[in-house]
Amino acid sequence: MKSAFAVENLSYAYGSQYVLQNLSFAVPQGEMFIVIGPNGAGKTTLIKLMVGIIKTQTGQIEILQAPIGNYSQKRLAQVSAYVPQGLPVGFPFTVEETVLLGRAPHQKVLGLASQNDLEIAQQAMMFTEIGHLARRKLDQLSGGEQQRVLIARAICQQPQVILLDEPTASLDLSHQIRIMDLMEKLKTEKGVTVVMVSHDVNLAAMYGDQLLLLKAGKIVCMGSPPEVLNFKTLEETYNCKLLVDNSPLGNLPRVTLVPRKFLK
Repeated sequence: MKSAFAVENLSYAYGSQYVLQNLSFAVPQGEMFIVIGPNGAGKTTLIKLMVGIIKTQTGQIEILQAPIGNYSQKRLAQVSAYVPQGLPVGFPFTVEETVLLGRAPHQKVLGLASQNDLEIAQQAMMFTEIGHLARRKLDQLSGGEQQRVLIARAICQQPQVILLDEPTASLDLSHQIRIMDLMEKLKTEKGVTVVMVSHDVNLAAMYGDQLLLLKAGKIVCMGSPPEVLNFKTLEETYNCKLLVDNSPLGNLPRVTLVPRKFLK
């Protein structure tokens, strides 16, 4: 199977402090690949390197079998899309205007939206079920609705890979499932490779084809959810008491935190 990403001997430091150290792994095309790990593990730095927001220092990243450095900024935005955590402060656009921004990498110098651009934006809003919000301002939306707008903008780029930084953070349970179902739909119906950072190991277990577990900038393990989410590995990585058993939904691991009061 061809890889959407190939990472080799990747290290990155802020000043003298290394946040990633000698990472090597591959992400197969058409899969959902979820990066997990405790705070400070280097997850957000990794995903920003993979999408070209920050430049590599040591090691190499390939996207769709080509070194990331070979891509122009415009071409990189045509094949990959990034969904950050939440909206920038003071983002005064309507939903439709925001989604249309996803067409910028495909437009000519003047950046005028064509009829084709408008149709693609409409399709992206329908796919994410936000068409009825097209004329609303972003600051009038709930957190879950805003997140779907950002995903619609990314879909509007028509990328082959999409990278998301904790897309379910701060959302209630219904919006978490809605976002994850949307990612699953994007993978299965459009064949898009999904790479995601998540703190929720149970969501990762239910949706991830492969998981990458990081700690202090290093790979602890990588593999299917049952291979990665085992008691010994998780307790050592997160340094807390927990239980791992089978989910009632099927052959999936389920992780339960154990509060101190139950350890007596």
